[in-house]
Amino acid sequence: MKKKELEILLECVEDIKAPDVDEEQYSTPATIASELLHFGFMHGDIENHVVYDLGCGNGILGIGAKLLGANEVVGIDRDERAIQIAQMNSKGLGVEVEFRKADVREVVGRGDTVVMNPPFGAQRKNRHADRLFLEKAFEIAPVVYSIHNAGSESFLRGFVPYAAIQRFPVSFPLKRKFWFHKKERKFIEVDVYRMERRGG
Repeated sequence: MKKKELEILLECVEDIKAPDVDEEQYSTPATIASELLHFGFMHGDIENHVVYDLGCGNGILGIGAKLLGANEVVGIDRDERAIQIAQMNSKGLGVEVEFRKADVREVVGRGDTVVMNPPFGAQRKNRHADRLFLEKAFEIAPVVYSIHNAGSESFLRGFVPYAAIQRFPVSFPLKRKFWFHKKERKFIEVDVYRMERRGG
């Protein structure tokens, strides 16, 4: 499947209504999801693999991984509303994804690849959440695809020194969702990373 085809399919994914600012529930846009997943597909990390989507939200990354031929996909989120929306979205696109309600710290499992758009840890109640997600991701799989603020590469190289890291920058279109957003749409510079445990 071509990247544009995947993006068009993922545009059909419904978003979470009334997202929680403290949980940093910023859904991954179809453009960014298709970029990340196609990057993973071209590296041979999606098709015929077991893929985990941590902090799955509306399920867009996990659903996209299944559309690209993943053998099994497990989506994790601690928000029951997100799980319900993700289940509805996977059914709507005709793919089977296992969605589990759980705190990421409690997840036990083994996979080949993790895909995620983790909270950036910017909100006070969610401080350093990105570190929790990274630690768990590498417990689950040797290859991790993740989205982080632009300029995070030095932090990542220090936090996961055992990983080989590839980066490519993208513009994240952020729609107005919370009271402090002034514009209808704003573009934030972020980076998509592929991180692979050396020797793994």
